[in-house]
Amino acid sequence: MSASAPLDSLGRRRSPAAVPGYLTGRRLRSKGRRYPPDPRRTEEIIAVMRCCGDGLHGDRARGLIAVLWRAGLRIQEALDLGELDLGARRGSVLVRSGKGGRRREVGMDNWGFEQLEPWLRARERMPVGPLFCVIDGRTCGRAWYASAVRAALRRRAARAGVRRRFAPFRVPGHYEEKTPRHAR
Repeated sequence: MSASAPLDSLGRRRSPAAVPGYLTGRRLRSKGRRYPPDPRRTEEIIAVMRCCGDGLHGDRARGLIAVLWRAGLRIQEALDLGELDLGARRGSVLVRSGKGGRRREVGMDNWGFEQLEPWLRARERMPVGPLFCVIDGRTCGRAWYASAVRAALRRRAARAGVRRRFAPFRVPGHYEEKTPRHAR
């Protein structure tokens, strides 16, 4: 005879894991495992950039991918950028609100700025706002949501034939030296 499934206050079936104390004494499968970083290959990133297409949406996506990849930013850091945060002459990008609210300046090469240039020209004709913004509709010029960015990147990666997870391009420890907290 099997035990009946737990029910909630409305009589709906619940998962056994929702019962308090269900996981008590059980060993987590992933506890203690370390997963190595799995950065995207250059060929995969270029393939996704080629699948972005023409027009405003393609220019915005290519510019965002270039900033994420070549400057090593997180998605939210890139979405918080303004046009004044870009220093093409100096080859730098100013991140005003990074992880932990920290402000920092990161480098980006000329190729990254070349990929961003078509979007910057198109962005001049839109309302004032963040660098990577919504293009269509009533919210034109307002901030583009990170969830929408991730979905757009996933769709473009699938169209390009990239099967692995295609999200932020930041690889821990690759772009900056880690300093211990006590040394700061």
